Amino acid sequence: MTNLHRIAGEAVAAAVGRGVTVATAESLTAGMVAAVLADTPGASAMLQGGVVSYNNTVKRDVLGVPQDLLDAVGSVDEAVAAAMAQGARRVCAADLAVSTTGVAGPEAHDGKAVGTVFVGVATADGVQTFPYNFQGTRAEIRGLACGAALERLQEALAALG
Repeated sequence: MTNLHRIAGEAVAAAVGRGVTVATAESLTAGMVAAVLADTPGASAMLQGGVVSYNNTVKRDVLGVPQDLLDAVGSVDEAVAAAMAQGARRVCAADLAVSTTGVAGPEAHDGKAVGTVFVGVATADGVQTFPYNFQGTRAEIRGLACGAALERLQEALAALG
């Protein structure tokens, strides 16, 4: 069992135990967070769905990220991560949503360095964002971002009591 699957298992158990539903909005991880959650037995009781919003038009048209925000800061920004998480929570009718946006490389994007990642977590109480700066290959950065999103999901579920 990988560390990602261990964390996902704990998050699924916590969500199911609390009766909490979860959704994802993923850019650089492209569905990896939802896939790792879905690998876990019992995930169907908590995972509502997810949106892979690799392109800004999907961030805007599906998740409701404001175009003026995307124009002002690009797709890799904490405010975008926040809006993505809020949008996934709304679109998937979930209690909690987690989002990922960042630069996996090999080139910088929107003026942001390779390894820059933001994770957003939205609940009924509001949204929080978490910045990261990862090192590694494209695949390693994506894996680290997935792990960070699962850890933040796990923390948010624990905070619900």
